[in-house]
Amino acid sequence: MIKRRPHLLWLLVPFVLYAGALPFVNRVEPVLLGVPFLFVWLFAATLLTPVAVWLTWRGDHRLRTETEAEADAERGRR
Repeated sequence: MIKRRPHLLWLLVPFVLYAGALPFVNRVEPVLLGVPFLFVWLFAATLLTPVAVWLTWRGDHRLRTETEAEADAERGRR
């Protein structure tokens, strides 16, 4: 049986942060802590990317564990 994998949508977060939002944040004038906003945005995206990958891994690990438990239960019924 094919399982749905909505946790893989977390992998879209880095793409949106880096490529999708880049035209909107490519500004020099808003300055945060003396750094142009674009650099702050890229730094934040760099920090959020491992979180998104971890959330994807966690969801996939949980799904695999559930699938293995179902397979074990199915084997036990036979």
